[in-house]
Order: sequence, then C-alpha cells, then structure tokens
Amino acid sequence: MNMDKPVRRVAIFALLLFFALMVQVNYVQGSQAENLRTDANNSRQFTEVFNSPRGQISAGGEVLVTSKPTGKDNPAYGRSYKDGPVFAPVTGFFNGGATGVERAYNSLLSGKDKRITQQRWFDTFIGKPAEGANLELSIDPEAQRAAYQLLKAKTSPGRRGGAVVMDVRTGALKVAASWPSFDPNEVAPQQGEKGAKRLEQLDDGEGVVKPLVDNALSQTFPPGSSFKAVTTVAAMQELGIESSSVIQTGQLILPESGRPLPNSHDSGSCAGTAPLRGAFAESCNTSFGKMALDMGIQQLSDSSGKFGFGKRIELEPDMYSAESSVPVSYTGPDGKTIPTGQDGTARSGIGQENVRATPLQMAMVAAGIANKGKIMSPYVVEKVRAKDQSELYSAKPEEFAQPMTRGQAQQLEDMMRAVVSEGTATNLRGMRIAGKTGTAEQGPGNPNARWFVGFSPVDNPRYAFAVMTEGPGSGGADAGPVAGAIMAKVLQK
Repeated sequence: MNMDKPVRRVAIFALLLFFALMVQVNYVQGSQAENLRTDANNSRQFTEVFNSPRGQISAGGEVLVTSKPTGKDNPAYGRSYKDGPVFAPVTGFFNGGATGVERAYNSLLSGKDKRITQQRWFDTFIGKPAEGANLELSIDPEAQRAAYQLLKAKTSPGRRGGAVVMDVRTGALKVAASWPSFDPNEVAPQQGEKGAKRLEQLDDGEGVVKPLVDNALSQTFPPGSSFKAVTTVAAMQELGIESSSVIQTGQLILPESGRPLPNSHDSGSCAGTAPLRGAFAESCNTSFGKMALDMGIQQLSDSSGKFGFGKRIELEPDMYSAESSVPVSYTGPDGKTIPTGQDGTARSGIGQENVRATPLQMAMVAAGIANKGKIMSPYVVEKVRAKDQSELYSAKPEEFAQPMTRGQAQQLEDMMRAVVSEGTATNLRGMRIAGKTGTAEQGPGNPNARWFVGFSPVDNPRYAFAVMTEGPGSGGADAGPVAGAIMAKVLQK
C-alpha cells in the first residue's frame, strides 16, 4: 500500500493549520493588541503597565525622562525626571495615569501603539514585549531652565508666573515654563503609596497655587493692556482705523456708572488726541475702551476668536491648553446669566472685566503680528523614533489662523517697537525685544498680573513670547526684564 499520498495530505493540512495559526496570532497580537490590552475586562493591563521600560523624552539632545529598573517585581520599572519641576508643564507625569506628553504619546512611549506592534509583530509572537518609542521635544532646555528660575525669582510669594516662547514660522514651543511647579519624581511609579498621597496633596494645592495646573498653558489670567493688541486689530478691521489715524485719548466717562476710565497718565499721547501709534505705545486706556464701546462686546469677542480665544487649543493629541475668553455674558452669584454691560465692554477692551488669557494664547497673538498675520499651530513634540531609530512621527507646521492682513500685522509690529523705543517699556531698550506691556488688576487683596507680550529680534522677528508674573508693580518694570532675559537665552542658539 502506498503511504506517500496520505502522509503528504496530512503534512499539507498540518502546514495549512500552522499557517492559519500564525495568521491568527499575528492578527490578535498585532492588529488587535491595543484593543485587547485596553479592554475593560483585561486585568493584566493594570499589572503589566510598570513591567516594561517606557521610551525616553529628550529636548535639544538632552535626555530628560527615562525608565529605570527598580529591582522589584511591581513596579519593575520606575520613571526618572531630570530637573522635574522645570520641565513638568510639558513632560507631565506618569504613574499609571499620566499628564502632558506622557499622556499624549502614552501608547508610543509604552510600545503598545500599532505603529510599533505591527512593525515588530514577530517579537510580539514570541512573547518579547515591544519597546517604547522615544520623543524629541521642541523645547530649548537652557532657555526653559532660565525661564523657570526667573519666574521663581520675580513672582511674589504664594503667587504664580508663566512664560511661553514660540517659533513664529513653525509653531514649535521653545519655552513653556511655570512657577510654582511640581516634581514628577515625587509621584512616579516607584514611590508607591507615598507617591499617591503626594499626588493628592498637589491636586488640592494651597490658595491660588495649584501645582498640577501649570501657569503657561493651563491657567488663565486677566491680560490687562497686553490685550490692546487684539482690540487694535479688531478696530482696524471693524472701524477702519490705521496706526496713523488720530483718535481720542483724553477722558472717557463710562456710560452706565458715569465714572471715568482712568489712564496711567494724562500727558503726552494720552492728553486728548493722538495717532493710534502713540496711544498704543503709551497705553492710553481711554482710547481702547472707546474702541470697544464703538464695536460692542459681541464684535470684540468674535474678533478675539480669530486668535484662538473661546476654544481650548490642542498642542498634541489629548493635550490642550485652557480656554482663553472674552465673555459676552457671565454667571452672577445667584446663578443667573448677566450680559456684559457697556462699562464692562469698555473695560474688556483694555483686557480687564472678565477677559482671561493663558500665556500661550497671548504668545499666539504676538506670533500672528510677527509672522505677517499668520499664526501657526503650537506644538511641543518634534519627532518620535522607535528603538531602531526609524521615524514614527515628525511634526509638520500647520497654519492655525490668519486673524489679520499682512499690512495690519506690519502696523502692529511698528507699534510694538514704539512701546520700547518711546512708550511704556523704554527700560527694555537694548534687549532686542519689542512688545506690549500689561498691568491687570485682580481685585482687592490680590497682586497685579504683570505682562509683557511681544517678539524678538526686533527686526525680522523669529520668536514670539508672553511672560506673566503676579506681584506689585507693572508689566514693563517687572515682566519685561524677565522676557528680555529669557529671549537672550533663546537667541544664543
């Protein structure tokens, strides 16, 4: 009896079964790996999250975040943050939960992303865990460190400060610093129960200080006169004025209360009438209050929306800024909606009343001015690379908005230069920066929110910035020098 034919059939059938098994395993452990891993019924996801090293996070060629063996079964790997408080607004923390880019790129850092698992399916098949990818940030490490130390030194005790620097051509953030901050090492996986308790303390905060809520991207403040840049663009578009237009700068009586809206001085350009350029340089409140009244609160709010106000700005996947706003109404103590009145409209035109902005948002306003009217979408992750150095992601600059024409932007550029050359920030001459000062009152018992928002270098600007510190004094005297020192570091590159 010839046995070759039956044996051959069995062998072929066995090979087909083996091939089918390989296909199924590849499908389940490759294509479906992420779905199975995150399934609510899969309890292993909670025990395995610390058993593989996460990818590194670096900036400017410097490794900032790494995974290190703990010598324990669980967690087998901890997380180590170099100069943790300095970079926390961007890196965030990881302890099973995550914030910042640790959260935005969690699946890539953990090695669970399809771009990794499908590429290394055979490793998955034989039970070898895929290694996490590495992130390269756009942040300038030395400028970030300088910003952190300057904010710490210049912010009043128990208060807050934030700084953002943005490449106007690409949207890449070079600085996103906050004071106070927190140390992600204190809540990393290796800290166990101690870390969990510390996270609760940080979440509770003390007074206005909430360390987990950074003051560069995630907290809003009244922008004060720095907002006059937005009011100016709106007035150019809606009222037809230009930098050379002669406007009223003298006394303005608020229509509802009958009280005057004061200027910081009633001389020079603020004495009665002046070109818009002079009113901007000397920050005449009355001029911008009147512009806001002439336009109305709805138009002022709509115009600010062109810059990004009224929305949370996405920097990276699932990583958003706080929403800046110019409210047309607000909620009263009794829970009822109250429209912003005429007095409130005038005060909104000078960045007071209920106007709120993040340093990121105000840096974006300056970026539009410095980039011929265009704002690029902000981001902090330049590249993602697998362990074999293959590129999995590379940032591509994208336009966020064009809230003004090229001509309008050029006029605002000139006005910002005038602020330093002849206006409210002459103390900043020689620092290679131009911008707009802001000194916002925050109510009885609270210090001022002091701003300087602008661009650098003065000619052919490459970077936009916004600096805010809380304390007594003014934006020009207190926030301005901080901005100048930060930009000196950025321009060293």
